Amino acid sequence: MMPPRLHRFLGPLAALAAGVLTTLSAAPFQLWWLAPLAAGLLYAGLPSLNARQAAWRGWFYGLGLFGSGASWVYVSIHDYGYTGVPLALALTALFVAALALFFAVTLGLYRRLCGPRLSVLTFAGAWVLGEALRTWLFTGFPWLLLGSGQVDSPLAAWAPVGGVYLLSLIVALSGALGVVVLRRRWWAALPLAALWLAPLALPSQWTTPAGEPLRVALLQGNLSQLIKWTPEGQRSAANTYLALTAELDDAPDLVVWPEAALPMFADQARPILERAQTLLPPQSTLLTGILTREDGRFHNGVLEVGDDETYLKQHLVPFGEYLPLEPLLSGAIAFFDLPMPAMTPGPDDQAPLEAAGTRIGNAICYEIIYADLVAAQARHSNVILTVSNDTWFGHSIGPLQHLQMARLRALENGRPVIRATSNGVTALIDAQGRVTDRAPQFEAATLTGEVTPREGLTPFTRTGSWPVWVLGALLLLPGLRRRGQA
Repeated sequence: MMPPRLHRFLGPLAALAAGVLTTLSAAPFQLWWLAPLAAGLLYAGLPSLNARQAAWRGWFYGLGLFGSGASWVYVSIHDYGYTGVPLALALTALFVAALALFFAVTLGLYRRLCGPRLSVLTFAGAWVLGEALRTWLFTGFPWLLLGSGQVDSPLAAWAPVGGVYLLSLIVALSGALGVVVLRRRWWAALPLAALWLAPLALPSQWTTPAGEPLRVALLQGNLSQLIKWTPEGQRSAANTYLALTAELDDAPDLVVWPEAALPMFADQARPILERAQTLLPPQSTLLTGILTREDGRFHNGVLEVGDDETYLKQHLVPFGEYLPLEPLLSGAIAFFDLPMPAMTPGPDDQAPLEAAGTRIGNAICYEIIYADLVAAQARHSNVILTVSNDTWFGHSIGPLQHLQMARLRALENGRPVIRATSNGVTALIDAQGRVTDRAPQFEAATLTGEVTPREGLTPFTRTGSWPVWVLGALLLLPGLRRRGQA
């Protein structure tokens, strides 16, 4: 018989392991089948716990998930934030522990509000509502959602129907049903099989081609982040991107430079951009990530050179593009000193850019992880463009996770995604979320290829995530505790 003291620690350790398994289900490991196992491992003992115990269980799950899957933030803090190892480790640990609170709150409230009745359904409902909370609260951090790793799984066909949150709900429900089956309650095998076999009846394509393929060239400069904002870094960036542009031996419809390719403002970069335009044939359009300034406001944007049409980033990165609690934190440590002025978010109703006869929706860097922001852009565009500076991730797994989320956005919306980055992963993604070509990481490179614009809307593009969030709330209702119920 197991000693009671040891038994007390098995639950939190199992939750910690479940968090790690969730990371392994996503890129770069791609072991998608581990996600329902992780959900089942977390669910297995949950209905018998009180609210406090469930909160601890959720927190340990979060530690496992973010400690294994998002600790790349250490690279940003230490390597590029000029922070010593002890402090960088402490800040990384604080980041992980704080994010883990989302799961503590979710599971703690779940057990306080819901009893053991229909716990399979209420667990899945609570899970998706917890992910919705994590997407919205404190500007949101929808990184490593439970469904993110399913882009290559049999469940992938659900993505155009309800997006990543529907995938998360199905994975959580599958894990709970799997536990019930293992307890020899065979009725649970039928809905479990239905969840995984139903995608066979769903359409393989929700959108149709809209014109001829576009020839695109994505330029990856692979410049040092440490000197990027110095005069030397500015000269190096200008010389590198002009040289890569001059080397193009085809006549692409679109040429794309990545996020903040030139570390200067658009008015300062104008002579360089005009020079770049002269290196291209008349039918080619140059799009570049660039910083803009006007009336004392600074923006991170994508500029269509020549027409001066600009998309302005809507969802900014805390500590990267603006500093929360600036009066308290500014100057405290080097990591909090932004290399550029604090950015202002752009409006949320921006029209797509028109280039090469195609409507191009935009998502700059961090924005690609927000499914509803991308869906809003996809409703009025034929192609999605995402430019990013993933140099901040270093050689960690962060860029590969970022690429996987871009693939999921393509699948959700039935739109090809053009992804141009500073040092990788630069890639072309088709409307079914498949990478058709990619450039090597950590070297200067040019990626050329074709993407086919698409028209028509998937169910997810039409509605966004709110129907799944409502479904999550409805799944909770039958299990809510009645007044006076223990």
